[in-house]
Amino acid sequence: MSEPTVAIRRLDARDPDFLPILDALLAFEGGADARIDAAVTEILAAVRATGDAAVLEYTRRFDHLDVHAMIELELPKAELKTALDGLSIEQREALRIAADRVRLYHERQIQHSWDYTEPDGTRLGQKVTPLDRVGLYVPGGRAAYPSSVLMNAIPAKVAGVAELIMVVPTPRGERNPLVLAAAAITGVDRVFTIGGAQAVAALAYGTQTLPQVDKIVGPGNAYVAEAKRRVFGTVGIDMVAGPSEVLVISDGSGDPDWVAMDLFAQAEHDELAQSILLCTDADFIDAVAASIARLLPTMPRRDTIATSLAHRGALVRVDSLAQACAIANRIAPEHLELSLEQPEAWIGEIRHAGAIFVGHWSVEALGDYCAGPNHVLPTMRSARFSSPLGVYDFQKRTSIIQVSEAGAQTLGRIASVLAHGEGLQAHARSAEMRLRG
Repeated sequence: MSEPTVAIRRLDARDPDFLPILDALLAFEGGADARIDAAVTEILAAVRATGDAAVLEYTRRFDHLDVHAMIELELPKAELKTALDGLSIEQREALRIAADRVRLYHERQIQHSWDYTEPDGTRLGQKVTPLDRVGLYVPGGRAAYPSSVLMNAIPAKVAGVAELIMVVPTPRGERNPLVLAAAAITGVDRVFTIGGAQAVAALAYGTQTLPQVDKIVGPGNAYVAEAKRRVFGTVGIDMVAGPSEVLVISDGSGDPDWVAMDLFAQAEHDELAQSILLCTDADFIDAVAASIARLLPTMPRRDTIATSLAHRGALVRVDSLAQACAIANRIAPEHLELSLEQPEAWIGEIRHAGAIFVGHWSVEALGDYCAGPNHVLPTMRSARFSSPLGVYDFQKRTSIIQVSEAGAQTLGRIASVLAHGEGLQAHARSAEMRLRG
């Protein structure tokens, strides 16, 4: 069998048609196809109508598990503890250290209630409270990601979420011990071995056994993503994520092998992942291209990497780092690496990115697992208006308004004028009734 070759496109930002070509490269249609749409519609309706029965039927059909009651699909906490204890010392210590680092970072994000009192005695403020119950979707089977458990469960627990319910499919009974160990180490309250759109529906609507949650977080396949999109409004969701992305800005000062492997690290996720290099040095771009060709045959997931780089990757020559930063802000990538000799000077020029990795040693893979900041990041250019998952996503804010008698005299007159202007006389009268004289 011949080794895959990479026909990664080479672009030059000086070309007059560069921006249209770039925009076409970035374009990604995240909507579901008709087959997925129809399947999710059926599954959501069935689970909403019959609860446990529908979940059991879809679990038998899709995961090939012979189960007859939802209680069979809930894992006791003792099993999570057994999974943790059964890890090698190296795995257990890596999981513990990563969890501690993620927790320490997210503890700095906690928001607190506040209020202030005006001179007339009116008190205004904001009450911050955690969500009551959150559902965490974790991919299962071969696609098992304990890091997703850490990144979703820890900020929820730091926020004070009272109950965290994890769902993870176990096709043909295949359970990943690292995922279960991560659930133990992060304090997940309940774990159900269900997956797919049926698990999302169970979390969103509740069943006879699984209670309805307030928000659903965590990654999944196209069926899970479409189900999350559909149930938004009934419950909250974190985001509907697209394929993984990395953008590397280079001045030619780094190691081309490092840059090539950083591009591979995103491309190996799936064939739709996107890896782009912006570089001021044409010779370095040539060196990276040579590294890609030489290193690709050594990669176990080389076919996926080759397809990803060929379809959605690019090596781009830019005139300056200022131009590179301007292009980066247009791309608004999920991950941005400043692979520069003096990277700190350019952090301020980046307005839109999910996460910025500063300098040659700050490889994105560290952020995926153990650096501390969350690896759940905005994709598909949504970093222009959204942020990484954090503690704030598991807290909600309630306004506190306590108007004094004196304050009602001032505010009532203002409200009356504005309400009459909007033609809402009852609004105006309710304020006017509290006016003295």
